[in-house]
Order: sequence, then structure tokens, then C-alpha cells
Amino acid sequence: MKHVGLNILGKLPLRVHHFLADWLIYPLVYYGVRYRRKLVDKNLRNAFPDWSQQQRDELRKRFYHRFADLIVETIYGYSISDAEIRERMTYEHEDIVAQACLEHGGAITMLAHLGTWEWAADFGRRYAAQGVVECNVYRRLKNRYFNQLMLDIRAQRGGECIEKDVLLRRMIQLRNSKVNAMYGMLADQKPSPRNAHVWTTFLNQDTAFLNGSEVLGKKFGFPCFYAYISSPKRGFYHMKLIPLQSEHITEEYARLLEQNILEQPHLWLWTHNRWKFAKPQS
Repeated sequence: MKHVGLNILGKLPLRVHHFLADWLIYPLVYYGVRYRRKLVDKNLRNAFPDWSQQQRDELRKRFYHRFADLIVETIYGYSISDAEIRERMTYEHEDIVAQACLEHGGAITMLAHLGTWEWAADFGRRYAAQGVVECNVYRRLKNRYFNQLMLDIRAQRGGECIEKDVLLRRMIQLRNSKVNAMYGMLADQKPSPRNAHVWTTFLNQDTAFLNGSEVLGKKFGFPCFYAYISSPKRGFYHMKLIPLQSEHITEEYARLLEQNILEQPHLWLWTHNRWKFAKPQS
């Protein structure tokens, strides 16, 4: 049986997971190993230059509490029941996305590292009943165990996982097979200097964004949506699906993501080395 230990842990009530997050994982990550503390401090300092140091310190602590929750909630998601995930992960306008898939043969939902994003894979079972296949587009992780764990967690909710390197080929296959598909893409990952990307001002600094979602949306004639995440209370998330209607979809995505982060900044993944390279001089 795969991931036996995680399967056992996942069956514990979520309140037990949150207890472990508060009293074990947070102290270990924040005070013990000090996981990426320098990087988080740099990111917060650059993103919020007008804040006082006390404000940034408070956000840093709140983020690491949130980071601990992300770890345990991801584990919990391995065994969460259909009924509970539908209570804890709610959606707004999901029917609009499904209808767009049926009308255009597909749609692209641009997500971000906000909240417990692995729970969003519940799209799969929700859309299957409407004749739409959910496709989770992913970037292969270097660690083979964690890469397989990610795939197994997402597979629990239905749908199909597609590695980004074979995405174009798979999209063509699904289109030729008349499969209505919704492609979910984490679009806030940092591009490498050699990837196609666009530059914009984001969180008070020059930032490169991958524009693959925009390019593929236009190539296939698929509408694009932004998954706006909020957390009304601990362990509960709401996703509002917003149509992206501008000619410059990547820029529109960046603006909505920035607004989303500023509303609940602790929900974003500040340990991500998002600004690894500088904008080239023109």
C-alpha cells in the first residue's frame, strides 16, 4: 500500500493535524531549522517596503504558521472524504468554467500558491459529472518520492496529471479526441531566464511571469480564468473563478494575483525564490 504512514496520519481529525502544526511543525520550521528565513525576510522587505519592521515580522510569523498548516493539510488531503472536502473547499462560478469547456472544448484555470492548493484538485470529481475532464498541469519535482506523493494526492480527486513538458502534445490529443478539458496551471512559478515570459511590476518589484497559459489559451481558443483564493477561517478555503478577458492575460493574472495576496498575504508561499534573476537591461 502506497504511503502507509501518510494514510494513517491522514485519517486523524484535522484538529489533531492543526495541533501538530502549532506545537511541532511551526516551532521546528521557524525556530529550529529556520527554513528559508533569510529568503522570506528578503521577499517581505521588497514586497512591503513601506511597512515597519514590526509589521513584516508579524506577517513572517503568521506566514510560517500558515506554512505549517499547508504541510498538515496536504497530508490530510490524502485521505479526506468527498463530503468533507466539499465543505472545506467551496467554489464560486465553477459552472461558468464547465460551460466554457463544453462550448470551446476546453478552458484554462490559472492558480497560484495560495492556501492549500492541492485541495483544488477536487475539481476533478466535480467536473466529471458535467462531461469535463480536469487536467492538473505540473512541474516534476526533483525528489522522486515527493513527486509521486504529489501525483498520488491529486489522483485521489480524479482528473489527469500532465507534466508540463508534454502538455502541448497532450492538449492536441485531447482536442482531437473531442475531450472537453479544464487545464489547471500554477501560473505564479518563477520562469527560468530561457523560458518565454513577460515582465511586469508585481509587489513593488520587477517580476517575470510565465506566459504559457496565455499562449496556449490563444492557440487553442480556450478562455482563461483566475482562481481567486480566500480563507474565511482556518482549514476552509473559497475559490472564486474570474474570467480573464483582457488581450494581455498574463498581465491581468498578475494584477489579480497581487490583489489576492494583499488581501490575505499570509496565504501566499513566501518561501518560494520568486525573484531569482533580475530584469535584463534594455
